[in-house]
Amino acid sequence: MILNQNPQHKSSVPIPHEKSWVWKLLAFSGPAYLIAVGYMDPGNWATDLAGGSQFGYSLLFVVLASSLSAMLLQYLCAKLGIVTGRDLAELSRDHFPVPVTIFLWIMAEVMIIACDLAEVIGSAIALYLLFHIPLLWGVLITAADVLLLLALVRHGFRTLEAIVFVLIATVVACFGIDLLVAQPALAPLFAGFIPTGSILLNHDMLYIAIGIIGATVMPHNLYLHSSVVQTRRYKESPEGKREAIRFSGIDSVIALSLAFFVNAAILVLAASVFNAHGYTHVTDLTEAYKLLVPLLGGSFAAILFGLALLASGQNSTITGTLAGQVIMEGFLGLKLPPALRRILTRGLALIPAVACILIFGAGSLPKLLILSQVILSIQLPFALVPLLYFTSRRSLMGEFVNKMWTSIIAGIITVVISGLSVFLLFGLVA
Repeated sequence: MILNQNPQHKSSVPIPHEKSWVWKLLAFSGPAYLIAVGYMDPGNWATDLAGGSQFGYSLLFVVLASSLSAMLLQYLCAKLGIVTGRDLAELSRDHFPVPVTIFLWIMAEVMIIACDLAEVIGSAIALYLLFHIPLLWGVLITAADVLLLLALVRHGFRTLEAIVFVLIATVVACFGIDLLVAQPALAPLFAGFIPTGSILLNHDMLYIAIGIIGATVMPHNLYLHSSVVQTRRYKESPEGKREAIRFSGIDSVIALSLAFFVNAAILVLAASVFNAHGYTHVTDLTEAYKLLVPLLGGSFAAILFGLALLASGQNSTITGTLAGQVIMEGFLGLKLPPALRRILTRGLALIPAVACILIFGAGSLPKLLILSQVILSIQLPFALVPLLYFTSRRSLMGEFVNKMWTSIIAGIITVVISGLSVFLLFGLVA
């Protein structure tokens, strides 16, 4: 794990205990922004575009419910890491039989590859849109982003967090401007936050909804957050841990609120620009980029769309590699150099992307992008169940064990996501 391979990262960020809560909040802020990146990666773009163009504002309630669920789940991850000093993968290795640990590790690696696949496709499309680089070359160029990660890690964890925050701010600003240009109708927009039962009757809507869930509640983030939260030098006393949990919770709410804005903005943009003009099957990021020009009356909005996509893809590359390190070392105790780990993960993600381009053409990438998000959603229970199990154990968490209502809500989220995933899986194979 990067945090352990470089001991200066763990407990490397000092907390100004003698200063006001504002300074403390600033010191604790950062880990959740690394997590928020996964909630606005290129995979989200594909599912949100598909949902908005096909069903208008109807799936906004799915985006909202997913974001609220993510806030609770990431809070539990932060609490787990702070209280135990171990991440979710390490605890799984400590407490589960070897066969279970190996199975969970394989599932976690599938998560990382699916996530990395989305980053490969999203970054390649952004390079094509902005610089007209062919998609096949764009996919291959993404293999070189490991050099960027290695350069960032050498400058310390706080610097890494700052760069990630700047990239997030770029994405938020780009979509904020695009929404101002699009001027969506407010009445149907707010109506979209009201749940509708039609989602269970429409297989296409359910498929996109589960893709949104998989793209929003990212399973690898559950492992990552429980690790990176330990970079803060909080006091090991119960009072110190309680303070760390409180500020980490605030950090999560703020960061994931930004992610919610981006996800909702993409869906709203698709609904107000594409669906409203009769373009009901826009799932291709390239098509969306090109349609924004005539529908919004200029190329500026489209360029912002492309810049945001590129920033999103590069951001996700950073956190995806961190998560991969956490997962491999936590489950297996196997330490690999960051460069080797990155090459292995990206290499496995390149195979399906290159194969689809060569066999089916570049037009197959949008479907592959959405499929990656559905795979992530199906993998979610394999991370959620251990998280709920550990945070509900008093012998492990002590006074910080989940309250009954917390366990009930988290349990309902786990059951609903698992049920929808199984329902979709049977629908795909039937």
